[in-house]
Amino acid sequence: MFTFACGSVEGLTLNQKRETLAALKISIKQDITERKFARMLNAEAKRHAVVTKREQAIARAEARLAKLLAKQVGAVGAKALKANRKPSKVVTYGAEANEIAAAIMAKKQSA
Repeated sequence: MFTFACGSVEGLTLNQKRETLAALKISIKQDITERKFARMLNAEAKRHAVVTKREQAIARAEARLAKLLAKQVGAVGAKALKANRKPSKVVTYGAEANEIAAAIMAKKQSA
């Protein structure tokens, strides 16, 4: 806040007015400097918060990735073992199944 050396400049000598003006200029410069410093601290705090949040997000993502990779190895191995097994019986789908079933039924009826 700006402060005057006295309440009014009326009735002051020229030297007193000059001193009052000089004190007012110094007060203004100090106020501007304090505001700049406060803005700089605020900006630095915001940048620090952004960097901290980014680092936390990266750490969470890396933890999730490690967890998924750990799960994936087990599941891939189990699926590979299951895929390498030979089926116990023949399974057909769609139109082929109808044709095969019709052929089997025809053999049964003719026999």
